[in-house]
Amino acid sequence: MIKFGTGGWRAFIGEEFTKENVQILSQAVAALMKSQKCENSGFVIGYDRRFLSDKAAKWIAEVLAGNKIKVFFIEKVAPTPLVMFTVKSLQTHYGAAVTASHNPADYNGVKIFTMGGRDATEEVTISLESYMKDISPKDVLHIDFEQGKKSGMIEVIDPFNDYIDNIINMIDMQAIKERKLKILLDPMYGVSKTSLQTILITARCEMDIINDRHDTLFGGRLPSPSTHTLHRLKNMVVEKGYDIGIGTDGDADRLGIIDEKGNFIHPNDILAMLYYYLLKYKGWKGGVVRNVATTHLLDKIAQGFGEECYEVPVGFKHISSKMEEKNALIGGESSGGLTIRGHIKGKDGIFAASLLIEQLSVTGKSLSGLLDEIHQQFGFFYTAESDFKFNSENKEKLMKKLYEDKQIPEFGYSIAEVSNRDGLKVYFENGGWIIARFSGTEPLLRLFAEMDNEAAAEEVLKKMKDFLNI
Repeated sequence: MIKFGTGGWRAFIGEEFTKENVQILSQAVAALMKSQKCENSGFVIGYDRRFLSDKAAKWIAEVLAGNKIKVFFIEKVAPTPLVMFTVKSLQTHYGAAVTASHNPADYNGVKIFTMGGRDATEEVTISLESYMKDISPKDVLHIDFEQGKKSGMIEVIDPFNDYIDNIINMIDMQAIKERKLKILLDPMYGVSKTSLQTILITARCEMDIINDRHDTLFGGRLPSPSTHTLHRLKNMVVEKGYDIGIGTDGDADRLGIIDEKGNFIHPNDILAMLYYYLLKYKGWKGGVVRNVATTHLLDKIAQGFGEECYEVPVGFKHISSKMEEKNALIGGESSGGLTIRGHIKGKDGIFAASLLIEQLSVTGKSLSGLLDEIHQQFGFFYTAESDFKFNSENKEKLMKKLYEDKQIPEFGYSIAEVSNRDGLKVYFENGGWIIARFSGTEPLLRLFAEMDNEAAAEEVLKKMKDFLNI
């Protein structure tokens, strides 16, 4: 049974991620499009560098073409945001990227997008799951990929230039050219290299790249840019005097940043810096949207500029929906994904990196200098986090304790609110908080705590871990 999480469908290759299941999912997509009478709008397909991604993209194309739905097939490996941009620009009702994003190398999956280039809503994914219940392998219609090309039902496209030009038109290229920054990129064996290289070299940046070969094992690392996976980037930034180090995840919709001192900049701080930059230095207006596990520093910045901060469940579809509803300026999450108003309605690590380079160029400040400016004005926020792997028995016990019995430990702080909107989140009266929630993409229980100092954040996190016996 294919089940969608917060970031699409992801599964172990050879167990759930199989040709048969990909075809059944594709047949369900065709059935959904026909039920909505939008099959004539076409369907965009892209894929990343993971094992089987190129083949699975063709399996999807063959099924949709077999159902008389025109397929726009991106001819080369593509960042997920490029696929979303293409859905938006071609005005198709649906599209998909074959990727498991930042999951381990033995995973693959499919992200479904809807009109405007946004993550599929829960309503859409529930509909797909419902259709799949009634589809067996013998119900799948498909034609050979080459036959689909000859018949015109599959059109191979290259939207790279349109995507790049769109980003270039949204950032201050002249300011970047004048700053002459020295940049080091780690695409983590993923798909960001060509896009970021094209943008930043066009802006006359001096740019070097590491870990860019095609390696479906991602060099033995998790393709997720974090303080634990970017050691080489950290060391080289300091040793060779780069202004910034940029790491992107497997499908380039998220990023991690190393500052000029070799410090890992938490995605919370990246989001805060960009929101502050857009408000103060560019003079833009608008609120910010964050998920339940993302820093409340954003609330302080918004308040300081007379704006609103909106909290939503985890899953970028919730962020993009709330941004649209409130006409918010920026939205993002603590895992490193963000977008701004006027761009695609999904996270884009390539655009976010480009905007950070603009920020460095326009302000004339270093990353550490800009963060110091923000902390002096709005205070310090420290995040502690931990993941716990579980089996089905563990999960049942944890869910009962957290969601049914609604038990919480004695934290030693006055509690303002306890919420079960997405996981269990405890809000303290001093502005701190802690959340425990199950990942929608991996078999993990995630814990996040934020307080005004590191010791307090770690203490609160430890109390929750002890209470849950993990």
